[in-house]
Amino acid sequence: MDTLETRELRYFVAVAEELHFGRAAERLGMAQPPLSRAIQQLERRIGVPLLERNRRGVCLTGAGEVLLHEGRAALDATTAAARRTRRAGGADSGPRNRLVLAVKAAGSHELLQKLLDAYAAEPDAAEIEVLPCGMCEQEGILRDGRADVALMHAPFNSLAGFDSEELMTEGQIAILPAGHPLAARKTLSLADVSDVPELPLARWPRHGTYPPGPGPEIHNQTQLAQLIALGRTVAVFPDSARAWLWAEHAAVPLTDAPPVVTHIAWPAHSRSLALAGLIRTAAQL
Repeated sequence: MDTLETRELRYFVAVAEELHFGRAAERLGMAQPPLSRAIQQLERRIGVPLLERNRRGVCLTGAGEVLLHEGRAALDATTAAARRTRRAGGADSGPRNRLVLAVKAAGSHELLQKLLDAYAAEPDAAEIEVLPCGMCEQEGILRDGRADVALMHAPFNSLAGFDSEELMTEGQIAILPAGHPLAARKTLSLADVSDVPELPLARWPRHGTYPPGPGPEIHNQTQLAQLIALGRTVAVFPDSARAWLWAEHAAVPLTDAPPVVTHIAWPAHSRSLALAGLIRTAAQL
């Protein structure tokens, strides 16, 4: 059996993520017995066990882990195909000739403005809708079709499965409260800012989960900016983040932080002429 139905993948991914048939059924808006039967039928058709069931609950087999990873990617791809097709046909209330560009909020602001201005001057340029994202969200938004193209920042964003063009390389800075003693230093190291008891490093989610640590969980840039200004946290950002600093902030270069490389990234299979024009403009900046 070499083919899977989208419905089967959706059922399996729900069970695999919840590891509980009852919660998965509730999430899918269906009763539990038909969901259980559907998963059992999928296992018979595919020829390997995907779940281990015991008194303590449900867990994934090795094969189940593979199908969860592949299934998520396949569902994202089908969702992306539908979204991009509707956008190309103007079915989402926007103009037909339009590209959605995902960017990290306030990230690479100067580069973004140069790109938008240069592309707007091109003949037959498409309309660009800029979609600001939270920390590290561009990847998922590009994969599921909410965006056609994105500005991504290595090593923070994964470029796996995308085509990309490198646009800019920059160093990193520590963003601190302006009145903190470390703010008077000309340079700092990562060790200097990673173990300051009164200034724990801010934490933001990667793939939906927060890393462990004493620092505050950050939900958006405004919250982060305020907590830094109040002397509650410190953050490490690319140098271009200076564009959004407040008067209550200080930026100090980090001597040993890895460089951040900004890429413009797009789906490898894209055949959009408008997108090709935007990429060509970006490569000439």
